[in-house]
Amino acid sequence: MQQLKRWFGMVWIIAGIALAIVLFRIALHEMSSKPQIDTQIQWLVFLVVFLPIIAGLVIFGYYALKGEYDQI
Repeated sequence: MQQLKRWFGMVWIIAGIALAIVLFRIALHEMSSKPQIDTQIQWLVFLVVFLPIIAGLVIFGYYALKGEYDQI
């Protein structure tokens, strides 16, 4: 079970990095295709809200990969 937790830790890290990349790409594409101020504010709010969630996902994966959740 501990090995499975460590594998899923790597999955969470990769998923967090992939989500951050996709979020930035979509935000840049939307802000460049519609250069109005309301679109830019909307995507900046999305980035401010979702980047800490993604960072938490990566940190959770790091701790799972490190083995911090083996003694639950």
